[in-house]
Amino acid sequence: MIEPMEVTQTKAEGLSRTFAVKVPASELQAKLDERIEEIRPQMKLKGFRPGKVPASHVRKLYGQDLMGELINKLVTETNQKALEDNELRPAGQPDVQIDGDMEAVVKGQADLSYNMNVDVMPEFEPADVTKLTITRPVADVAQEQIDEALGRIAEQNTQYEPRAKTAKAKEGDAVVMDFVGKIDGEAFEGGSAEQQTLVIGSGQFIPGFEDQLVGVKAGDEKDVIVTFPEEYGAADLAGKEAVFEVKVHEVRAPKTAELDDEFAKGLGLESLEQLTGLVKDQLKAEHDGASRAKAKRNLLDQLDEAHSFDLPPNMVEQEFNQIWQQLQSEMDAGRTADEDKDKSEDELKEEYRKIAERRVRLGLVLAEIGRVADVRISEQEVNQALVREARQYPGQETQVVEFFRNNPGAMAQLRAPIYEDKVVDHILEVAEITEETVSREDLFKEEDE
Repeated sequence: MIEPMEVTQTKAEGLSRTFAVKVPASELQAKLDERIEEIRPQMKLKGFRPGKVPASHVRKLYGQDLMGELINKLVTETNQKALEDNELRPAGQPDVQIDGDMEAVVKGQADLSYNMNVDVMPEFEPADVTKLTITRPVADVAQEQIDEALGRIAEQNTQYEPRAKTAKAKEGDAVVMDFVGKIDGEAFEGGSAEQQTLVIGSGQFIPGFEDQLVGVKAGDEKDVIVTFPEEYGAADLAGKEAVFEVKVHEVRAPKTAELDDEFAKGLGLESLEQLTGLVKDQLKAEHDGASRAKAKRNLLDQLDEAHSFDLPPNMVEQEFNQIWQQLQSEMDAGRTADEDKDKSEDELKEEYRKIAERRVRLGLVLAEIGRVADVRISEQEVNQALVREARQYPGQETQVVEFFRNNPGAMAQLRAPIYEDKVVDHILEVAEITEETVSREDLFKEEDE
């Protein structure tokens, strides 16, 4: 006779629940028999006709492996059933702790017993977002900003024109030259070039090289003596003194590009008007992004203030650990924020735990608002985000995509910000928005967490 499975709730504290689960060995054996009968018709083993392998032989060869698979599947199904029967929504993956001798369980000699610990979602009523009044700062794109942006583009596309043959090179000039680098009188690989153009002060060459070109003129020949840095990439050159025999062909002076149609065409555009329009559109997009970010911050502050409920402890702990690890990395790299430098570790942990609690609370609130409003994200949106992520790792795109496809947790992290943005967009559509005109400086002023 097969004994029934037992699921008993043993702890209910706050949002934490613990269930004791017992699956009798008789039920495990029955399920193993079912699994063997399911796969036996497809089995092909030497010495047996296809589909005629005896169940006893299958059990002998593959029984323990099949039992291991069954136990993993059964644990998942049992956890799900316990949550459904008790009408609980889990806040994260359950933590399973096996009791007893697992080897004996797999061999069918003992019952499967384990404890399942899980945090559940809090019950709360989300605020009516249609009643929210959100301030959205806006700033016009001024002509002055457009002119400044065009000026930066012109500077980034500096052109050079020949100086007089007697003119001496100075900082910012481009020197066209041939050179041969030698160590102990012997030319070394990669140390020679012809018709090389180098802008003095650009920092393209090893320290000291460009400084010694100041004052040269067309036709000059000069020995440039430098020492390769100790941390130089090529080990055979690191720390060694080298002599570069330089022959100067020409000295060229920087010339700020004329902002006209010809300049725009050099950038692949049709006219200066088109370039100006693109610059204006880019600046407007920057303003729109900053405006939305400020409106989102105002929205999140209001939602945080409007909700107070117990938080799943494991979710808070995971969020805090992630924040703390990032903070530790910043501190180890010498990038501690000024406001944190004089605080003790306990003070910092208390402060950042509050930040973790805020993030978890707002995440739950936004998820509930999105659930009620039936906000969804499409697979196309997820795929676009996956492509953007993969492009950050040139040459490894396929591996990145496979990693996300094979890791549900990673995919969940990829989907989370997409979903959050869609919920925020939904709220901004239905809430009352008050626009406030500000300067560009105020629009981009950073605020504390």
